[in-house]
Amino acid sequence: MGDKAQTHPGAAGRALTADHPTSVRNVVLVGHSGSGKTTLVEALALTAGAVNRAGRVEDGGTVSDYDDIEHRQQRSVQLSLVPVEWDGIKINILDTPGYADFVGELRAGLRAADAALFVVSASDGVDGSTRMVWEECQAVGMPRAIVITHLEAARANFEEMTRVCAEAFGADDPDAVLPLYLPLRGPEGPDGHAPVTGLVGLLSQKLFDYSTGERKESEPGEDQLPDIEEARNRLIEGIIAESEDETLMDRYLGGEQIDVKTLVDDLERAVARGTFFPVLAAAPAADGARQGLGTVELLELITGGFPTPFEHPMPGVTTIDGKPRELKACDPDGPLVAEVVKTSSDPYVGRVSLVRVFSGSLRPDETVHVSGHGLADRGHEDHDVDEKIGALSMSFGKQQRPVTHAVAGDLVSVAKLGRAETGDTLSAKDDPLLMEPWQMPDPLLPLAIQAHSKADEDKLSQGLSRLVAEDPTMRLEQNQDTHQVVVWCLGEAHADVALERLRSRYGVQVDVVAHKVSLRETFATKAAGRGRHVKQSGGHGQYAICEIEVEPLPGGSGIEFVDKVVGGAVPRQFIPSVEKGVRAQAAKGVAAGYPLVDVRVTLLDGKAHSVDSSDAAFQTAGALALREAAAETRIHLLEPVAEVTVLVADGYVGSVMSDLSSRRGRVLGTEQVGSGRTLVRAEVPEFEIGRYAIDLRSLSHGTARFDRAYARHEPMPPQIAERIREQAGES
Repeated sequence: MGDKAQTHPGAAGRALTADHPTSVRNVVLVGHSGSGKTTLVEALALTAGAVNRAGRVEDGGTVSDYDDIEHRQQRSVQLSLVPVEWDGIKINILDTPGYADFVGELRAGLRAADAALFVVSASDGVDGSTRMVWEECQAVGMPRAIVITHLEAARANFEEMTRVCAEAFGADDPDAVLPLYLPLRGPEGPDGHAPVTGLVGLLSQKLFDYSTGERKESEPGEDQLPDIEEARNRLIEGIIAESEDETLMDRYLGGEQIDVKTLVDDLERAVARGTFFPVLAAAPAADGARQGLGTVELLELITGGFPTPFEHPMPGVTTIDGKPRELKACDPDGPLVAEVVKTSSDPYVGRVSLVRVFSGSLRPDETVHVSGHGLADRGHEDHDVDEKIGALSMSFGKQQRPVTHAVAGDLVSVAKLGRAETGDTLSAKDDPLLMEPWQMPDPLLPLAIQAHSKADEDKLSQGLSRLVAEDPTMRLEQNQDTHQVVVWCLGEAHADVALERLRSRYGVQVDVVAHKVSLRETFATKAAGRGRHVKQSGGHGQYAICEIEVEPLPGGSGIEFVDKVVGGAVPRQFIPSVEKGVRAQAAKGVAAGYPLVDVRVTLLDGKAHSVDSSDAAFQTAGALALREAAAETRIHLLEPVAEVTVLVADGYVGSVMSDLSSRRGRVLGTEQVGSGRTLVRAEVPEFEIGRYAIDLRSLSHGTARFDRAYARHEPMPPQIAERIREQAGES
């Protein structure tokens, strides 16, 4: 691995296909924004021959922009696929956004990949969110490697950054995070900085010079060998510690020289098992150069050390009615099981679905069964339909290159799946199956919107449904209490992208309005009211009188109506009318226009007229009686309180608890969760956490995440309630 002869790169301008899972590698790039992931993808594509020069691809004799500004902006906020070929292996490189707001795209990339390449900037280091993703990969045993970029920075230090990575990622075993190569630096420039011009392979003890733009191999000088001996010995010991050959360590410690091929084979197995995490270095190609530093070594690691799709555990599969179905992992001859990992809209092709095939094979123009995951709570349709798929293609930049099939383990773009959404399962129409969903973060930032004009109002519903079809991390809410349309997002950048997509893709202009919290009203004390509705205006009049008593009930009781009329003062047929009027008025509110809850209304007495009493009259009288009772007592405004759990690095626990207290929160307790993490539980009024998704990220430097769930409504402080009543009166 990294010490093999130069391989033959794939040709530019043609679609890459694989006929067997062993010829596929799926790797996802992970790292914070600005770490150099997209630049690294471009460098790998150039070295592999997928592009003829940096950022441009030749297709059918016409050179077109592969990475223009608009497309680059799109790639910064969404999952993108770049397929390349190296040594006869098709590599699907999945580039993920580095912004925390687009973690849904990252999770989709992790689902579709068999291994992860963590990209770390030598000038920025490892941030909290990247550590959290590493832990997610560790929990499922996903193979990982680390590549350090930005070595051209003035104070970049590869050795120091390797140590930082070992501390951040190798908590259980720092000796499992070790470099395979050390950078070679050229002469110092006028600024005193010595650029990295090549690499030295620690196992092979060969030099790989990239200074001319082409990788050239040579032998190190005798004076260079001592400098790499310590790093080489540590690497060999780390590899042997992971070897399945228990005699290897004793032989090594006994002075035996272990064959390099044995070490490479053990290294590749340890990487594929997810127990050893090699560190490499990479830099983009200079202008006019064909190969970027370290790109050959990375491609060799991916093809030689990363696992085939055969080694990817099969996610749980059930029949449509929930019965478990046992399937062989990545069986090309098995039943069709594929999953939509990304949905996008193309102005010319329409909806395009990026699909990972887990079992069987997918071919154009066949009818498949589409099964959804029941994300109705996020505004998504439930799916259980047959659809005929359109053309299959391999995406490259903005281009779609037709392919004839997609074998188990491969990724492919599918056109014209009109109903399928991200996360849906595709299976044979006569054998419908459903894959267990991957974990998707809950959107916790509300964005209340309204159509800008009548024309926009007509298109809003369809635009929103298409928007959430592309992004399962987005939740659409039609709030029945506040009558607002709310798009729940993961952060401000996520919200901005949602608004821009509505405008540019679906032609819908919307206005952002203040998000309203669902308030309630209730009686503070017992009160009585009399409703008198007596009118005579010619013909049948209106006559209804009722007397009620209202008393508060415990939270969550709703509206309780009790009939205690005696002697027929209110005829039997009109008692439901009184209740209807009371409930209608309660829904409208009695003080600030919010629904009245948690009271018992008792009908005590009343009067009726043999001719002029009616259902409508007693409904009006019931409403008047409730309003009069409300005027005789104090009305509490109730605000929703959320149960909030915050998982945060220990170093930020104090800041998080202090911040929750400043939001009128009550901290209920804390508990240790794993190494260096604390779970904080609190109850916080929803008024105070509208922007908590943004504030918590800033407060914890991206190391915390939180969940919220409705707990109950409870009285809000009088001074805040009075301000809201005043605002309601003004409006």
